[in-house]
Amino acid sequence: MLLTPHVRLKSALLASAVSVCLVAASAPAVPLGVGDRLFPHLGNPGYDVALYDLSFTYPGTNSKPLQAVTTINAWTTTALERINLDFAHGKVDSVEVDGEPAAFTGAGDDLVVTPEDSLTPGSWMRITVRHTSDPVSTADRDGGWVRTADGLAMANQADAAHLVFPCNDHPSDKAMFTIRITAPNDYTAVANGLPAGVERVGDATTWTYRTQHPMATELAQVSVGRSTVVHREGPHALPVRDVVPTKDRELLEPWLKKTPDQIAWMEGKVGPYPFETYGVLMAEASTGFELETQTLSLFERDIFTEPGYPKWYVESIMVHELAHQWFGDSVSPRTWSDLWLNEGHATWYEALYAEEKAGRTLEARMKAAYGASDRWRAAGGPPAQPKAPDPGQKISIFRPNVYDGAALVLYALREKIGRPAFQHLERAWVHNHRDSTASTADFQSLAEEISGRDLSGFFKDWLYAEKTPPMPGHSDWKSVAPTAAKRPKATPQAAPHAGPHTAPHAVPKAPPAAK
Repeated sequence: MLLTPHVRLKSALLASAVSVCLVAASAPAVPLGVGDRLFPHLGNPGYDVALYDLSFTYPGTNSKPLQAVTTINAWTTTALERINLDFAHGKVDSVEVDGEPAAFTGAGDDLVVTPEDSLTPGSWMRITVRHTSDPVSTADRDGGWVRTADGLAMANQADAAHLVFPCNDHPSDKAMFTIRITAPNDYTAVANGLPAGVERVGDATTWTYRTQHPMATELAQVSVGRSTVVHREGPHALPVRDVVPTKDRELLEPWLKKTPDQIAWMEGKVGPYPFETYGVLMAEASTGFELETQTLSLFERDIFTEPGYPKWYVESIMVHELAHQWFGDSVSPRTWSDLWLNEGHATWYEALYAEEKAGRTLEARMKAAYGASDRWRAAGGPPAQPKAPDPGQKISIFRPNVYDGAALVLYALREKIGRPAFQHLERAWVHNHRDSTASTADFQSLAEEISGRDLSGFFKDWLYAEKTPPMPGHSDWKSVAPTAAKRPKATPQAAPHAGPHTAPHAVPKAPPAAK
């Protein structure tokens, strides 16, 4: 995710907006979580989702709720008398478990389901929830649906998928997705994955898409609008499809046609593209970020039309979101404290692309980041131990410390182990953990295996220390200590990308000064 400068973080810590029927139970229903350090009530224990089947009916306006049906197919990992789902912004009409009606109630941001019979460990279960999905945010809670000029898009990072559909809303539980969108005939609907059918009945058309690789809930994408889908071929005959406002088709083509070469460039760095398709969704909306939704990255249209953005910078942001398909999407973080692996790598390849294609020196960017690193750590915590979100601002975990601050760690590692070992590590990381989740400890273990060195001290200092360690090979680099008079802030080149996001990258409104 890459944040843009005009992003305004709003409150996301309020009472659940789920409207449910209260039911009697032997003990009060309570919200659960998987114990994530940053989001303790996100996700739910006791089951492993294999497949989401999502159906949305768009009413022809983005100011009214969509009718929706969410079906979750999962394995139980423990005995369950109740099943907690994350869901917090819609009206639940009914719930079934394995085809039988089930009682349900709300608890915090959870929808708590009580089936007729308890479930034993290793049981296959199917939960069907009929509900609404409301695209209108409450006054103090953003995320989920994004209302565009002509319809809707989705931005679920880091904790907002459950504002759209019931789910196990944590990246540690990835699953396959089938997504169906029914909309009036003059709209086009697109979602993650490949098309699996289009059916027109009367005044409405139903579009179906399926993923061929597992996906975290925060990476789901659905676009409904007066759009054109532009098809072209990428490396190895990869289907590339972009979604743009129909009226802007020709205007945006110079940007759209860059994607195949950018994919080829990334493949040259880290290996084969990991998914079945790719493309960019250019939405006429003001989000304050760009987002790496799997196989269909979300961008604000204005980033491509605003004359203040230099060409090289826009292209590097495109590569940032593309790099996330490997780092963050295919290899997802085990916990949100592992976010630095997503954003640090995406920032790294963003900067490397700018160096190779536009002469924006990586070393100069990293030296500038080093100078700010102590301030970033004071404000947001060390890269692998970020501070909790600010009250009411959950996406505030996307701070400079996990963008350029984390890319700085990768630069230090390359200086420490040498370029050949570093390049081997990058390729092995995305190969070994493809379609899975991985942690900071996994990255350290692989780095030690490939380099043949004990790097425990290096990673402890660079990822967890309050102060930035000396940069290997650059003893003259200095970091400016934080002071009470100065609040830490990102430089234009060191601002984060969004990955609610993805958080997103900051994009300068004017060309940044050369570093």
